[in-house]
Amino acid sequence: MAGRFDIVTIFPEYLEPLRASLLGKASARGLVDVRVHDLRGWTHDVHRTVDESPYGGGPGMVMKPDVWGAALDDVCPGDALLVVPSPAGRPFSQATAQRWAREKHLVFACGRYEGIDQRVIDDAARRVRVEEVSIGDYVLIGGEVATMVMIEAVARLRPGVLGNARSHEDDSFSDGLLEGPSYTRPHSWRGLDVPEVLLSGDHARVDRWRREQSLLRTAERRPDLLASAELTPAEQDLLAVDGGAGSAAVTAPRSARGV
Repeated sequence: MAGRFDIVTIFPEYLEPLRASLLGKASARGLVDVRVHDLRGWTHDVHRTVDESPYGGGPGMVMKPDVWGAALDDVCPGDALLVVPSPAGRPFSQATAQRWAREKHLVFACGRYEGIDQRVIDDAARRVRVEEVSIGDYVLIGGEVATMVMIEAVARLRPGVLGNARSHEDDSFSDGLLEGPSYTRPHSWRGLDVPEVLLSGDHARVDRWRREQSLLRTAERRPDLLASAELTPAEQDLLAVDGGAGSAAVTAPRSARGV
């Protein structure tokens, strides 16, 4: 069964990139089903109004509950998961994407201005599961870009979407760590050579090297991820000494080193 994604927005054209590249091909093959809905289709006035000034005063406009309520009544059935992109939401992560990839139907409510009237979310929560989610500690103009980020992260985990099933298994965050560096031909370029271990043909050595590079990169760039990583004694020692190749010494957090 295709993973279904419904998106409600006042700017349907914003979501056109979802028709391109691998997602577009996956849609054509019936692996995912992406449907975009114009929120203004649920308005009933000549101006197709979707927002009003906020109660209590303040800057900006708030999206109207009656319009959103009608849209979600039509688009979001009881077995769907409603996702509301919001800077006040819980952080989106690879673990979130993996969990959502098991869902049959995701509905995304793209807010604008000062957001959607809270009653829309409270009302929806009485009949469907609702998650308010943030893709980072910054504020965007609307929820469309965040929605595209999340749909791409989820859809690529669906069976058959990626040409090689191992592609997402080796990704950054798939095992809680950052992915290490990648190389391709030519062997030497502008005085920089591909690490010899990758040319050795020894798959066990290559796997060990990639694991080490993943650990060192994570320690340098995202040491917080090591707190929940399962490390062998040798890997703990690796992180306690200089990472080699001119990198600075890195030390795993105490919880990651098992001390």
